[in-house]
Amino acid sequence: MDAAKTQDWQALSELTQGRPIVIERVRLLDRGIAIEGAFELPTLAQLSAEDQVFVAAFVRSHGSIKEMEQVFGVSYPTVKSRLNRIADALPLLEVDIGPASAGADRAEVLERLRRGEISADQAIAELEAR
Repeated sequence: MDAAKTQDWQALSELTQGRPIVIERVRLLDRGIAIEGAFELPTLAQLSAEDQVFVAAFVRSHGSIKEMEQVFGVSYPTVKSRLNRIADALPLLEVDIGPASAGADRAEVLERLRRGEISADQAIAELEAR
């Protein structure tokens, strides 16, 4: 992101002060197409500018807390604390990367576990085998 876009994003973050916002128009610059509606910001974009920088640095450091300590000049517990705070602000997304039937199979195993038909160890073994 270039400096001007970063400044615009920081100004928007200051203006909204963390309050929820809705984007009502999206324009594709290279196509001249505009789409209107009510669009929520992606989850990561809802973080403060400082937290977005922290997440980007964490990704660029390949998740190395030692490198994060050096980049930000803070201790291991400080990095962990900030990561935990950011993680708490992000919803856990469940992603099914297997075949379409895998989700149904998983639900079936969990339902059998809930009914007491199989033990937790059996459920784990079945889920790992899929």
